[in-house]
Amino acid sequence: MQGWRSFSRGMLLVAAGLGLTAVSGCETNPYTGRSQLLMTSVSQEMQMGTQAYAQVKNDPKLRQSQDPREIEPVKRVAARIIEAAKRSKYAEMAQQFQWEVIVIKDDKTMNAFALPGGKIAVYTGIFPVARTDAGLAAVMGHEVVHALARHGAERMSQGQLTNAVLQVAEAAAGVSGGGGMLSQAAMAALGAGAQVGVLLPFSRKHESEADYIGILLAADAGYDPRESVSLWERMGQMSKGGGPAEFLSTHPSHETRIDQLKQWMPEAMGLYQSKQAVPAAALPSLH
Repeated sequence: MQGWRSFSRGMLLVAAGLGLTAVSGCETNPYTGRSQLLMTSVSQEMQMGTQAYAQVKNDPKLRQSQDPREIEPVKRVAARIIEAAKRSKYAEMAQQFQWEVIVIKDDKTMNAFALPGGKIAVYTGIFPVARTDAGLAAVMGHEVVHALARHGAERMSQGQLTNAVLQVAEAAAGVSGGGGMLSQAAMAALGAGAQVGVLLPFSRKHESEADYIGILLAADAGYDPRESVSLWERMGQMSKGGGPAEFLSTHPSHETRIDQLKQWMPEAMGLYQSKQAVPAAALPSLH
């Protein structure tokens, strides 16, 4: 954590030198205590989320489901996750969001997302992996946390500041050492180093953070958090042999995810057992 704070201060100084006055400084994640560097306001993020959501809904290549058998379970789970978010440490943020949920009819896409402002989309392709309301709650809890924890804005801020650092490094190389501007190959190496060393690992932290807080939201909503482990076991079976090594990936490996979820499970189960459990209704079969 201390290393990240030092890096953040250095990035802020570089940003100031380059005139990036939109930097709002560091905030702290209320669940993990992790420092977050953010360059946008919540209102700006919500506006961007609304615009992106409108683009998704108006995309002629995407078709919203009109089938109540697909829509009703998604809205049912979303409503409980949203209420849990409004009771969480993100309550103030959750109250500001203008929540909206759609189901995208795409049986081949195992995905869901939540944008700043509470704009949620679930692809029908996630149903066979989630299987039940509890599995879907694990997915939706995870995605909602990305929005509440401002992970998207954090990634944008990091990208902007990393580019600023590279510009400063290139300028410094151009005025010292008599070697002229850095070669394209050297700049590419420096950029790759920054990508692997900073941006990708930080994205993995986002994913792990969303897994952790997401199962707490699911548990508080009355869904068995142990379904998150089963979900990722099934996901791993469906994607065996695919994807890059964890070192070069924005997501933790399935094995890492499962191990972490098991470590967090006692806390989530304690919360779940204090709530009234929700029956794990089966999700609809694809057709």
